[in-house]
Amino acid sequence: MTFYTRAEPILYAVLRFAFGVVMFTHGLPKALGISHGSMADPMAGSINLIQNVMGLPFAPQLAFLVMLLETVGAVMLAIGLWVRPVAFIIALQMIGISYALGPTWPWIDRGIEFPVLMGFLALYIAVRGSGDFAVDRKLKFSV
Repeated sequence: MTFYTRAEPILYAVLRFAFGVVMFTHGLPKALGISHGSMADPMAGSINLIQNVMGLPFAPQLAFLVMLLETVGAVMLAIGLWVRPVAFIIALQMIGISYALGPTWPWIDRGIEFPVLMGFLALYIAVRGSGDFAVDRKLKFSV
C-alpha cells in the first residue's frame, strides 16, 4: 500500500471532523444566544432569513431545527454517527442559504462561496459515508 492509500481513511476522518467543527461554530452561538462575528443575534438572523428572505412559514421553528442541525448534527458528523442523512440535510441547508442570497449571488462580504463549498462538501460526505474511523463502524451501524 502506498502512503496515500494508507493515509486516506485517516485524512477523511479528519476532514469529516473539521467539517463538523466548522458547522458547530455556527450552531453554538444560536443555541447560546450569543453574538457570532458581526451578527449580534444569530438566531434572529436565521429567523429573518427564513421568514423575510425565503418567505417560509414557521420561521422560529425552522430556525430552531437549523440550530439543532448545526449543533447536534455537527457533533454527529464529527464523531461519525448517522453521517449520510445528516450530511445530506446539511447539503440541503446550504442550497437553501445559497438560494436565499440570490439572485445577486454575491461573492464577497457574506457571499455564497462558503455555503456553496460547504454544500458540495456535505454532498460528498453524504455519498462517501462515515468512513473507517467513525462511531457507525464501531457500532457496525450504517445508514
